[in-house]
Amino acid sequence: MACGCEVRIADLDERAARQRARQAIDEIRRIEHKYSRYRADSVVGAINLAAGAAPVRCDDETLSLVAYADALHGTSDGLFDITSGVLRRAWDFKRARIPSAAEIDAALSLVGWGRFERDGRQVRLARAGMEIDFGGFGKEYAADRAATLLMDAGCRHGFVNLGGDLRAFGPQPDGSAWRIGIQHPRKANETIASLDVVRGALATSGDYERYFELDGLRYCHILDPRTGWPVRHWRSVTVLAPLAIAAGSLSTIAMLKEAAAAELLARSGAAWLTVGPSGQVDSSEGLAGRLPATASRDDPR
Repeated sequence: MACGCEVRIADLDERAARQRARQAIDEIRRIEHKYSRYRADSVVGAINLAAGAAPVRCDDETLSLVAYADALHGTSDGLFDITSGVLRRAWDFKRARIPSAAEIDAALSLVGWGRFERDGRQVRLARAGMEIDFGGFGKEYAADRAATLLMDAGCRHGFVNLGGDLRAFGPQPDGSAWRIGIQHPRKANETIASLDVVRGALATSGDYERYFELDGLRYCHILDPRTGWPVRHWRSVTVLAPLAIAAGSLSTIAMLKEAAAAELLARSGAAWLTVGPSGQVDSSEGLAGRLPATASRDDPR
């Protein structure tokens, strides 16, 4: 998953807890192996290698994720597009360099969910060089699957945390909530808020995960599939929802919608916390009382 991962279970039987944790970890690794875009032997790798050529036959799990990607594309007005990962060919966030217009245009020519074809169980990318990438919701899907396995095995206290995409399946043994810190988007070793989570999922998208700064401007890895350029409005968006895949998708779409995300979040039904362009912290009514006393709502840090 290219990040720190944690399965935490509170149980009196350590041997049973470790066995169940291993099953959850194995499920996470199964999903990573099956859908990693970095592996030629993954489902995603096979689809990408066959772009512009023969279709690839898919199983039920893959088709359900394809259907979810299609739904996200529709509900986000095309902003959540799993073919947009090719834009990384233009942007190298290890170097402080802005790509040329020609480089961005070349990558954009390979973006377009409308050119992802499905016929029954077969899928195909219409143009050679196109790619799909489940990275926009893959970790969250894995967290949900792992948590479901643990609950089915009788676990009642704990959570799965994959790089900050967290799914809790029960409180601490004394009934108290797990207190989860929200990363400060400008201070790597600090949190900007803490949220109490008993059951449900928490996910954050932000401009601080992969980025570079040049001439006083920050360029982050969340790229608008319409323009090929990084988003700039929110420093971070955190969402609390029943499922990790829902929380992660909504936080990413909010980042992509930039200033227009306020309306989306307000009518989403989920709880949320945002850090705006000047560092101001805002949250849905259900989270307002959980903001730390030291977190200013107009904090330029």
